[in-house]
Amino acid sequence: MRWIKKSKAFKAFMAPMSTQNPISVLVLGICSALAVTVQLKPSVVMVLAMTFVLTMSNVIVSILRHAIPKNIRIIVELTIIASLVILADQFLKAYMFDVSKQLSVFVGLIITNCIIMGRAEAFAMANNPWLSFWDGLGNGLGYGMILVIVGAIREFFGTGKLWGAKVVPDWLYQSGYVDLGLMVYAPAAFIVIGLISWLQYEWVIKKKND
Repeated sequence: MRWIKKSKAFKAFMAPMSTQNPISVLVLGICSALAVTVQLKPSVVMVLAMTFVLTMSNVIVSILRHAIPKNIRIIVELTIIASLVILADQFLKAYMFDVSKQLSVFVGLIITNCIIMGRAEAFAMANNPWLSFWDGLGNGLGYGMILVIVGAIREFFGTGKLWGAKVVPDWLYQSGYVDLGLMVYAPAAFIVIGLISWLQYEWVIKKKND
């Protein structure tokens, strides 16, 4: 078990979950974190789409890294990412149309997400497909972990629901409980992400540095 933890693949996968999380530490991909986290369901679907694109683009770029001319590498990377985003978008429209409508343009905007381009340029272009796969998967899940937490908190406190199902009982409302309306607005995402970043720094990064 110890040799697994010391392997490059394990480190590439785990780093984005803790000390190098793309949202709470590196502050990347904030736009989607603000836009799609009002409810838990669209947050999860966005995570799946993002993780698919990020992982597959990393692998494909890594496979082609020696064949891509340096002067057009950004164009090639964007073409690969855009093709994968189109596949994800069409799949959602075919099988999850209601969620696709909720996500609106934000699935298409995965193309411009700096996490994906950053990993393709900084990691996939310099490492083999095996490591690139784990780096892409780790970054996708690290990004997703924050989106799911933020989406769950905002939906629960903003509407009293989770995954569209009512979880706050009627008697609590009758006793005077009121949904926190702020949670359905974008500033709430900033507040929740800020709290997560602080907790992560205090419990994970600070302890590691100490």
